[in-house]
Amino acid sequence: MENIFANFIIEKNMLLDILLAIVLGFAIGFEREITNKWAGLRTHMLVCLGSCIFTLLSIHAFPVYAHSPQADPARIAAQILTGIGFIGGGTVLRHGYSIYGLTTAATLWITASIGMACGCGFTAMAIICTVLAVCTLVLIRIFEKQYIHKGRKNLRKFKISFYTPIPKADSVYSGIVEKFDSIFEITKAQSTSNENLIKISFKLDLLDKNPVQSLHKELNTIEGIESVSIQELYE
Repeated sequence: MENIFANFIIEKNMLLDILLAIVLGFAIGFEREITNKWAGLRTHMLVCLGSCIFTLLSIHAFPVYAHSPQADPARIAAQILTGIGFIGGGTVLRHGYSIYGLTTAATLWITASIGMACGCGFTAMAIICTVLAVCTLVLIRIFEKQYIHKGRKNLRKFKISFYTPIPKADSVYSGIVEKFDSIFEITKAQSTSNENLIKISFKLDLLDKNPVQSLHKELNTIEGIESVSIQELYE
């Protein structure tokens, strides 16, 4: 009876660690989600949860070998880093001279470490590290925008999309290419909803959004152009 009660206490503590991992994974994933990243809420919550579970298994699942000279309770937990390396590598993309996803890969890495801290029972460390991670993502981005304006690394990335009548598509397309020398991706395709319209989308790097706002006003003065949208892309 005592053994059953002891096992219940252990499982209850494990459940609390697992729930904490889910909550902390949500906190980091929420920041990624609102900045429109592919790895968002679900990914970070699952990474944190999985890391916590593997750490708990590594500590508690093999009591028979606990006193063996060859016992290594960290063996399973150590493989978490290898798995996160594959997931993080999948979020990093390179397009020309631009690299995307490094910050998201780093958040997955820190989320895994927070999940491991939950599994080890280091609750205070897990919570503090989550707060520090979220503050780094939010506050440092604000600091960079306010005080670090120069340099190619700190360029702001924008995506502009709009629909233009077919007769004007070529001239508008050429005008955009001539106007901006920092375009790193541009497409021109037939609209799927209106055969008389062409959709033009392009991405470019700029130090500020003033040229983009100027282009928006200019496009709105051209007759026939529809649905002009501007989106700032975040790392």
